[in-house]
Amino acid sequence: MVLDLIVLQSDDGYSAEIPSIKGCECWAHNEDDAISKTLELFRFYIQVDSNFKIKVDLARKEGSRKIYKIIFDK
Repeated sequence: MVLDLIVLQSDDGYSAEIPSIKGCECWAHNEDDAISKTLELFRFYIQVDSNFKIKVDLARKEGSRKIYKIIFDK
């Protein structure tokens, strides 16, 4: 399965969200933490443990916004 992960940079940090899952979004001071927190929440939503393998690839960049692809088997 493939889902989008959108990361937005603002003046005070980064927000990351998976738009196809309502409420799956996080904020952090740096991009890696925002992605990590969002993936942790994503694992909770799909009810898998922290060892569940998820691949994250940068798809494109649009200004202060980056779109990643989350790739996983469920």
